[in-house]
Amino acid sequence: MLDRLVKGVTVLSLISAAQLALAKGITPEEMITARRWVSAKFSAVPEAKAEGGPGAFAAEPPFSFKYGGESSTNLLKIWKTKRSTKKLDHNRTRRTVTYTDPNTGLEVRCVSMEYADFPTVEWTVYFRNNGSADTPIISEIMALDAVFECRENEKTVLWHHVGSPYSPNDYRPLEAALGPKVVKRITTSGGRPSNSDLPYFNIQWGGAGVIAVIGWPGQWSAEFIRDEANGLGVRAGQELTHFKLHPGEEVRSPLIVLQFWQGDRMRAQNVWRRWMLAHNLPRPHGKPVEPQMAGCSSHQFGEMIHANEENQKLFVDRYLEEGLKLDYWWMDAGWYVYDPKYSDWGWPHTGTWEVDTKRFPRGLRAITDHAHAKGVKSIVWFEPERVAPGTWLYTNHPEWLLGEDGREKLLNLGNPDALKWLIEHVDKLIVEQGIDLYRNDFNIDPLAFWRANDPEDRQGITEIRYVMGHLAFWDELRRRHPDMLIDTCASGGRRNDIETLRRSVPLLRSDYLLEPTSQQCHTYGIAFWIPFYGTGVNQFDSYAFRSVMCPHITACYDMRVKDADYDAVRRLTAEWRKIAAYYFGDYYPLTSYSAENDVWMAWQFDRPDLGEGMVQAFRRANSTYEAARFKLRGLEPDARYGVSNLDTQETVGLTGKKLMETGYLVVLRNQPDSAIITYRRLPGSGGERSKRS
Repeated sequence: MLDRLVKGVTVLSLISAAQLALAKGITPEEMITARRWVSAKFSAVPEAKAEGGPGAFAAEPPFSFKYGGESSTNLLKIWKTKRSTKKLDHNRTRRTVTYTDPNTGLEVRCVSMEYADFPTVEWTVYFRNNGSADTPIISEIMALDAVFECRENEKTVLWHHVGSPYSPNDYRPLEAALGPKVVKRITTSGGRPSNSDLPYFNIQWGGAGVIAVIGWPGQWSAEFIRDEANGLGVRAGQELTHFKLHPGEEVRSPLIVLQFWQGDRMRAQNVWRRWMLAHNLPRPHGKPVEPQMAGCSSHQFGEMIHANEENQKLFVDRYLEEGLKLDYWWMDAGWYVYDPKYSDWGWPHTGTWEVDTKRFPRGLRAITDHAHAKGVKSIVWFEPERVAPGTWLYTNHPEWLLGEDGREKLLNLGNPDALKWLIEHVDKLIVEQGIDLYRNDFNIDPLAFWRANDPEDRQGITEIRYVMGHLAFWDELRRRHPDMLIDTCASGGRRNDIETLRRSVPLLRSDYLLEPTSQQCHTYGIAFWIPFYGTGVNQFDSYAFRSVMCPHITACYDMRVKDADYDAVRRLTAEWRKIAAYYFGDYYPLTSYSAENDVWMAWQFDRPDLGEGMVQAFRRANSTYEAARFKLRGLEPDARYGVSNLDTQETVGLTGKKLMETGYLVVLRNQPDSAIITYRRLPGSGGERSKRS
């Protein structure tokens, strides 16, 4: 049983919700658990008083804060309370609970979303001063503050992951035992949300658990507090809040998402992946994002410092001449005006967002038009938040910037004038230069800038305003360009929280690139949580190329070299296009995680909606074993599958039961070596299940 569940949920509504979720592979028990939790936290209870009166809702909210030094647990019980519910569509219901302090006019509004097709609920808390004077201090805001009841005599484990701090171990899975009296605290660092750790957590007690995720492109913290018995408290939110609100001022908390599960932990991770695909991944043109291949010349021209119209067109043409179809041509950092004293390292001189007409006399438009004429869209890099001395922003609008004079500063997205200028200026460049995909990098830790700007009675406000501005900036770009993707980059994958990923895709999951073992490890870890991600490729051999296969790949070849082994690249990119759609399926690691070079690593991506999938297996350079057997997951036991090795072209027929219980033997003679095994359920073989998302 979970935290203080109530019985005020009708059996009929629970059954209906559970039936809607069955096609997603979700059990009725999971849906019932989620609905009961929602009722306990957000709904009226039978004993409630009249609508709108003090104490009308006895439900204990899943968040907390202090107001004037007093706990919200006591205050909310006596504040005026209102509730509203609105069904947004077939699968989503929004609930709003508003608490108002009659003395100061502070309004606390919790807006939650309940999903009918997943055992998932989310919420954000808003604080607004409707009074005529500054509020007392609001502090210690915990967007999530709840207690879960673990199962007696069953081990409780916290599963979580490293973020993307530029390491071979980016996205490495971690686990921590949460025994009695254990306290585990995890935070990000520097103000970028996946700078050190991912804000995604799975808490397991025996054969059940809850996924808890923080959506905050800022400095978050999370605490997991086990008591002496079976209680597990989880507290999460913005790390530092201690501020008063001025009249009319409104701020928000991080987004919190919970997903309840029973049974197998990896099955729970796949329900999460399905929810991400169904309700979060951006949908340009109203359709799911498809696998993509881009090309760039960053490695050859110092990003774009030594690029010009001629060589950019040359590279586009050469890729197409070699039969390497590009979905996008990628123009990275350095296309703008910069101070030449920075020499070859000039691209960080950001803050003058105008095309350098000395190198691009007809603007980037000449290149994007050239690419468009050949069926290739464009990606262009921006980093508007970091401002270097001597640039246009630094010189002309110091009032928009955070930081010390003479050093790099931060464009304050919480400043309304700065935000308005940024929206209009970037939108103008997108339209004038023919940009199809806006790439937003962020190579500076903002936390010190935020905190240095806050007085004692406004700690956390600059960060909140900045985060709200950042999200509003992207929301407005997407409103004006509804079919445009945004690429989130922050020195690689350091801004990959769920609020960010609802608006963007991480085309470069890490700045640690290309080396095969690290890239295998990155895929192994990131796939638990994020179904769409990308990296670069410049390899010609199968082992290295397969190690970087992702839903998005960016080709980084020097196309000026005409005698390179493009036959191999054509074969490997064709192979990638054949299997890339499987990355959108369920994910199963088939080996343990390891960064060592004397092991095998393997995983499976399964598309139950298609009855197809694949296994990727890697024998690393120092492994002494020529063969490994892998037990597949998620198949229909009674169905028969055609299983093919892409290298040997051999196909065998095996039952799902055989593949899952006995496994499939992969033999690799070389060191290192790799294999891709695909499978397809054979028609009329029995055991066919209904298609599901």
